[in-house]
Amino acid sequence: MYVTKVIFQIGILIGLFYIGSFLKGFLHIPLPGSIIGLLLLLILLFLKIIPVDWIQDGANVLITFLPLLLVPATVSVMNEPSLFSGNGLVLFGIIMISTIVTMVSVGWCSQHLERMAQKRKEKIQCNNSLSQ
Repeated sequence: MYVTKVIFQIGILIGLFYIGSFLKGFLHIPLPGSIIGLLLLLILLFLKIIPVDWIQDGANVLITFLPLLLVPATVSVMNEPSLFSGNGLVLFGIIMISTIVTMVSVGWCSQHLERMAQKRKEKIQCNNSLSQ
């Protein structure tokens, strides 16, 4: 049952990708179809047309395998040493800075979301205790 649910959820995400690609070609939007699909997903989630439960497990499976999907791109870059000739230190610096910025911002966002969830949980418990 879980596998069927995950396949269905991944199907929803793939469907949004194809809708985004169609809109890109049809409306001549200067964004990749995948980005348009993600924006559609964001809008649908904000408007609560698609509940988070409909895509959560499928998205978690895709995120789990994301590093594996990036390996071919990394290997392709390693096959082109001319890209790094003369710019190695600059690229190393950019990679280090962007990694640090990413780690700090993700850590801050996750802590902020955790605090929000904790406040929401406390508010629900307080309301429940008042109503009893």
